[in-house]
Amino acid sequence: MKVEALSLPGIVKVTPARFGDNRGFFSETYNQKSMAAAGIPDTFVQDNQSLSRQKGVVRGLHCQLAPHGQGKLVRVTRGAIWDVAVDARTGSPTYGQWVGVELSAENWSQLWLPVGFLHGFVTLEENTEVQYKCTGLYDKASERSVRWDCSQIGIDWPVAPGEAVLSEKDLEAPSFEAAKGWFEYR
Repeated sequence: MKVEALSLPGIVKVTPARFGDNRGFFSETYNQKSMAAAGIPDTFVQDNQSLSRQKGVVRGLHCQLAPHGQGKLVRVTRGAIWDVAVDARTGSPTYGQWVGVELSAENWSQLWLPVGFLHGFVTLEENTEVQYKCTGLYDKASERSVRWDCSQIGIDWPVAPGEAVLSEKDLEAPSFEAAKGWFEYR
């Protein structure tokens, strides 16, 4: 497994090995011991999967508040996304900063986002499937969103605003200013 720390502390890109032959390939996509060595916790309580039929589908920026915060280990099993993490931890030296990385079925990389980061992605291909493991259970009352194209964050999305396909919830999300105090830096 290849491990790469990204520009925001705590955000890690991991790429599991794939072993192929004429039949296809085999890959160990999660190993508790290897992931722990990479700084990824050993307890996941929920797996999620999404299918986005169109290119340009934006999902995010999302999080859940304490005590229901969710760390996420994200991977793509079909298609490709540009995945984004935004530091929402008040008092953090990187508060409001973001990092983006391409995840695809081809590059086989995964992204780890600890609690305290907003998460979002845009699909780069049609019929993209995203799977992610979560450290906390879904809790509707704790769910929060920030507008994907908020100028306070300034994410350089690879989709034009007029071409983004969004849910009603994401269209109505507030600016990043609303996130102040959601998480404390520790």
